[in-house]
Amino acid sequence: MNYKNTLNLPRTDFAMKANLAQREPGILELWQKGKLYSAIRAIHKTHEKFILHDGPPYANGFIHIGHALNKILKDIVIKYKTMRGYDAPFIIGWDCHGLPVEHQLFKELKRSKHDVDIIDFRKQAKEFALKFVELQKKDFERLGVFSDWDNPYLTLNHEYEYWVIKLLENLVDQGYIYRGLRPVNWCARCETALAEAEVDYHDKQSDSIYVLFDIKDQEKHPLFSLIQGPCAFLVWTTTPWTLISNVAVAVHPELEYVCVTIGKKKVVLAKELLPAISEKLSVSLKPLATFKGNQLEQTVLVHPFLERSSPVVGADFVSKEEGSGCVHIAPGHGEEDYSLVKKYHLKVIMPVNDKGIFTEEAGPFSGLSICAATEKVIEVLNDKQRLLHHEKIAHSYPHCWRCKEAIIFRATYQWFLNVDHRHLRAKTLQEVDKVRWIPASGAERMRAMLTNRPDWCLSRQRLWGIPIPVIRCEKCNAVLLEKEVIRYTAEIFKKKGSDSWFTDDLREFLPPGFECPGCHTNEFTKQFDILDVWFESGASFLAVVSANETLAFPADLYLEGSDQHRGWFQVSLIPSVAKESVSPFKSILTHGFVVDGDGRKMSKSMGNVVSPQEVIKRYGADILRLWVAYSDYSEDIKLSEQILTQLVDIYRKIRNTIRFILGNLCDFNPHKDSVKEEHMPQMDRFMGIRAREVFKDIVEEYENFSFYKVCQKLFSFCNQELSSFYLDVLKDRLYTYAPSSLPRRSAQTVLYFIVEELIKLSAPILSFTAEEAFASLSGTTIAERSVFLEEIDRDLFSKNGDAARLVESWEKIKGLREEVLKEIEVKREQGVVGSSLEAEVSLTFPEEEYAFFSGYQAIFMEVCIVSKVNVSCGRRQIEVTKSNTLKCPRCWNFRDDVGQDQAYPEVCVRCAEALRQINYAE
Repeated sequence: MNYKNTLNLPRTDFAMKANLAQREPGILELWQKGKLYSAIRAIHKTHEKFILHDGPPYANGFIHIGHALNKILKDIVIKYKTMRGYDAPFIIGWDCHGLPVEHQLFKELKRSKHDVDIIDFRKQAKEFALKFVELQKKDFERLGVFSDWDNPYLTLNHEYEYWVIKLLENLVDQGYIYRGLRPVNWCARCETALAEAEVDYHDKQSDSIYVLFDIKDQEKHPLFSLIQGPCAFLVWTTTPWTLISNVAVAVHPELEYVCVTIGKKKVVLAKELLPAISEKLSVSLKPLATFKGNQLEQTVLVHPFLERSSPVVGADFVSKEEGSGCVHIAPGHGEEDYSLVKKYHLKVIMPVNDKGIFTEEAGPFSGLSICAATEKVIEVLNDKQRLLHHEKIAHSYPHCWRCKEAIIFRATYQWFLNVDHRHLRAKTLQEVDKVRWIPASGAERMRAMLTNRPDWCLSRQRLWGIPIPVIRCEKCNAVLLEKEVIRYTAEIFKKKGSDSWFTDDLREFLPPGFECPGCHTNEFTKQFDILDVWFESGASFLAVVSANETLAFPADLYLEGSDQHRGWFQVSLIPSVAKESVSPFKSILTHGFVVDGDGRKMSKSMGNVVSPQEVIKRYGADILRLWVAYSDYSEDIKLSEQILTQLVDIYRKIRNTIRFILGNLCDFNPHKDSVKEEHMPQMDRFMGIRAREVFKDIVEEYENFSFYKVCQKLFSFCNQELSSFYLDVLKDRLYTYAPSSLPRRSAQTVLYFIVEELIKLSAPILSFTAEEAFASLSGTTIAERSVFLEEIDRDLFSKNGDAARLVESWEKIKGLREEVLKEIEVKREQGVVGSSLEAEVSLTFPEEEYAFFSGYQAIFMEVCIVSKVNVSCGRRQIEVTKSNTLKCPRCWNFRDDVGQDQAYPEVCVRCAEALRQINYAE
């Protein structure tokens, strides 16, 4: 007779095949229609807040895999915190202004900033940015990210622009902002100043030259008057074109310098660099005289090709590792060079225009590009016999992060934030020590960057951004940034937006009776520099977090790529400390960059780019989310087809574990059928306790933002403790016992607890799968009830006193089980038994082990999935033989009580009792 219909076989609508790419859009639609984000916010609105403030990506293209990594990490945090009971709103944002958007639009238009009408261009730039906001928004939603999608923050919104200008007003009022002529990072192609965060470093081939600067009036110099023949300082530079702006030569005050003979010339250089110079020139050099660096200061040198003197000055930044120990100083072309201007009263020469072309001030070099000027300088030095050595070297050099061209350092009049005013630098460094850094190394990185950073250049010579409300007096030519004008401008921007600066009459922006503080006239013209886009995004601590009553300042967490130590983290921290005297974030989490399977940077030219859209199309968003969570984000994160295939296997194991449990709960009602812990068999109690321990560990890993450990522990629990042990052992009880029997209901009670918590704990990561599984578990639709309205950490199993002892005992039992299964496998390979149910096991233990294991003899059949177990005392051994009893056709166990029940003579007594309880008639 076929007893299949009498078994409690699993039934579930949770499909084995995930079909994520096809199934997820339907779940997403239900979330949207049901306004799930609003529902989550509603039930948590009175709870403690957790604020993760979103750093805005640029709205200038489709999202790439780095965007997906970042937003998924944030979403995992938000969902976890929400499911722990926090009110965790997530306001997503976009950076809509600045060079990234402008550069991309110019590429599309095939035009430059000199070829467009500014009003028309700004209108197009706004449309361009908003188009990509919508496209990126759809992609972020498809990733399963939760946010108030109808109300993101956009840096081009009038309200946001208002707060940016209000922040500027505050900083001006406190005296942080000044206008100065000093060198800044300058992109000649983009024709604008660049922030530190807008500079990338790439290898570049440069001209390395060693130039002779003769000593002027050598015969009158106390150190060199006795040296026979003309003497010169050996000066090294890798930017020959900047020699046109040279005004001094620097030496290190504490280094020793020597005078040596090179050919017919007497040359001064650092003693420690003598071996390197000797090797480079292939000559043996012996010192004629030795001097301390500070003895050389005030020596006057002759410029090698211009009618100009160059005094020797002292500078601690002179290196003893490379060059000659004598550094050419051009304050118009370097921050370190500029630092010497005040001390030595040096002139700042800047003969290069916005496009990197030399002006008339450069004399014979006028009209030349940087490249052409470099060639001519080398040619002139050769002609004048001032060039001692010339070679090409490859070195790391700063490039514009947008156009990828090498930048120059160029002194221009710009607006700066003084990072040392009111001890701001010191205060920000103090705040760094109060922040939790994940990983911890981020603190030292930020500290180093803040310690060494120059004043912040806030002005840009571009078209698309928030204009700085600067005016110029038509009478005295004074350039003014006045708080009263800024205040009026802020209110106008709040109503009309920043385009009004370009369209409306200047008089609207001036307070009644406003006069020039210098000459007291009232005739002014607007200036059109715009604010650094980093100042805009940094102002979000005020414009978004502080200004939004549903949020809380300071934010609990900022989470971005590790490059943002010199970017958004820093530009948020500096103005926040200046205005609020506190860091805008309590914690910082940084992640690495996405690389291919071989650890190479992804690039279109290499053909190794993986797009998130393609991964979702092939595998579904949950696989992408699993990749993010399973990666150690503290390092660069690898992604390849092989890695995705491995993740699919891991996902399948987790899904199938959940599916098996759901299938075996098809007739279980937790409100009516649950068994109290004290009535449970020991194995069920053990598994409940063990599950709680694992879940507690997983929660702890979530709290530490160690998501890859969350994944490891989830997978290990599903694979080793459930599939390989508990679920394997339970099959007989679940399938063959009477449906409402206590042993079966006990197992189902534990399984319900496990799968409910398993679904909840996986929900922040496998959001679509968890939602689908939860609907199956709860017997409701996603529209009716969402897993994201539930809370993690329901504690079903009590922490009773014997829990530790019970776990210890069962770990021993599991260890014995592994030994038995190995012996059965040996017998299976020998052909002695087929399935483990054909096996009878005899266990012999020494007295101490026997005292323990003999107490568990009754459960070894179930635990080892065999038909009979005998336990005896003696020399330790495990013996497996084939059972000679009859096989029960219903449960497939070999038992000596098959046929002993007269009502059901074909089956074992246990199955007969189950058939009797379900009123089965043969």
